Amino acid sequence: MTLFWRIFALNAVVLGSATALLLWAPVTVSVPVVLTEAVILVGGLAVMLVANAALLRIGLAPLDRLTRLMTTVDLLRPGQRLTESGRGEVADLVRTFNAMLERLEHERAASSGRVLLAQEAERRRIAQELHDEVGQTMTAVLLSLKRAADEAGEPLRGELQHAQEITRGSLDEVRRLVRRLRPGVLEDLGLVSALTSLTTEFATHTGLRVQRRFDTGLPPLDQQTELVLYRVVQEALTNAARHAEAGRVEVSLDRGEGEVVLAVTDDGRGSGIAREGAGIRGMRERALLIGATLDIRSSQSGTQVRLTVPDSVPDARKQS
Repeated sequence: MTLFWRIFALNAVVLGSATALLLWAPVTVSVPVVLTEAVILVGGLAVMLVANAALLRIGLAPLDRLTRLMTTVDLLRPGQRLTESGRGEVADLVRTFNAMLERLEHERAASSGRVLLAQEAERRRIAQELHDEVGQTMTAVLLSLKRAADEAGEPLRGELQHAQEITRGSLDEVRRLVRRLRPGVLEDLGLVSALTSLTTEFATHTGLRVQRRFDTGLPPLDQQTELVLYRVVQEALTNAARHAEAGRVEVSLDRGEGEVVLAVTDDGRGSGIAREGAGIRGMRERALLIGATLDIRSSQSGTQVRLTVPDSVPDARKQS
């Protein structure tokens, strides 16, 4: 039954019921209309309007659900669907909308994957240039300053040594940026070693106390999944240091039933509502890339970022 005939049938039921009542009920209308007759007519009209509104509400309920879902759907939170029930135009509309969501989620995951892969390639290129060009140039400057300081007398020697310390600190900062842009330890030694190095460096530079808990029975993960896990931990630690005012952060990596669960929990100032800025949206896009589920819980006692990764990542998303 089409939407037009459904609405027509609902109105026909109401009008037919009213006509039957008029035919069989011992009610008459005088001229002029007396008060009791007017009250009966107005009451009957009110009953008809209420019944018609209730039946229309039932008939158009799927459209209301569709409208609410349209206003709240987020492609970074896949899986939101309407229940397909019944037949007719409304059911076809619900099925079409669900198919559209499926297609948009797939296209969003594919496009996000291409963007993130291009971003990682650009990071590797910049890290290589920093290491080969800037790093080597600063190393040469540092050696030249050392030779000049050895040959110079006071007070010039002290100034040259001070310049050496500034240059050495800048060189260390460049190397730290290179490690953040391109985690070479991840490619060489694996995920656990890379996360250990990352958390150690984070604790050294921020002064926060970082606890690590890594399961020894982790399944082998592909390179892209390991990179996503590394970047999520990196972003979560950065958020904890910049926004949460935390004193302690715990990073855990556990194996579940057919899945690997990463959790980064801090004891900082939670708002109770996880505000989704560019960092969190970026984490959600990375989670989509490998078919993982990202859950962020914020409370007054802190924030937890939880990433659940299936053991086997769909091939289509691996190649995105």
